[in-house]
Amino acid sequence: MMKKSIFSLDSPALAKHYEETSVTRQFRVGRMLIEALGVHAGDRVLDVGCGTGLLTEYVAQLAGPQGSVRGIDVLATRIDIARSRSHATLSFDIGDVYDLGSHPPGGYDVVYLNAVFHWFAEKIRPLQQIHRVLRPGGRLGIWTGSKGHPKLTQVIRRQVLARPPYSTYAESRQGGLYRVSAAELGALLEETGFTIHKIELCPNTSIQPTADAAIAASQAATFGNFLGHLPEPLRMLAQAEIRAELERHRQPEGIHEGGAQLLAVASTR
Repeated sequence: MMKKSIFSLDSPALAKHYEETSVTRQFRVGRMLIEALGVHAGDRVLDVGCGTGLLTEYVAQLAGPQGSVRGIDVLATRIDIARSRSHATLSFDIGDVYDLGSHPPGGYDVVYLNAVFHWFAEKIRPLQQIHRVLRPGGRLGIWTGSKGHPKLTQVIRRQVLARPPYSTYAESRQGGLYRVSAAELGALLEETGFTIHKIELCPNTSIQPTADAAIAASQAATFGNFLGHLPEPLRMLAQAEIRAELERHRQPEGIHEGGAQLLAVASTR
């Protein structure tokens, strides 16, 4: 499970900023994941790490009145926003993928994780829990950061935090992210009883208008953990260095984030 201190850095302001910026980021790529999963009318769907529920609401429209969609997230600030979208076939709860005991075995046709899987330090148990709640032949979709293909903001963050005095803080080396390669993801899915239909490496095409926008988006996406492990004075210094490095990469249209993510579709046997 992720460290409790990571959750504690989130705030209503970060949740609201995530809601605003995810339209062109997490929501956009999430729709690609949903298309690959083939969600259709009547499906029972679980969104793991639903955030503010933007994609979950979209999926509920696809599932229609005969289906049902449930979103869970460990972050109460995100769920507070998501619950404003709730209706008869769409619901949201604070929940942890490491313990889906309140969800019935075989209760879902589809489970997906959009920009969530790379936060799990230990990945076998979440996949086992998901396998249990999927019906036989049920579909799993994952969109996650790819090891070896970080975004520009992540690369610069890592370079800055490798320097003194930031390098003395252990979190600077990991950042709370646990990315996998395509081969590693495939091995995890096979070990937990899934049949793999697709694992693709997808280039990231997002562009940030300024360095500040890139930093703010990363701060919201990491629920306050972009530089949250540093003491406040060092945090401000590190942010200034990251901003300066990012600005060197700005082109007329903005800052190309680069990097790549993995899209995976699998099913229970």
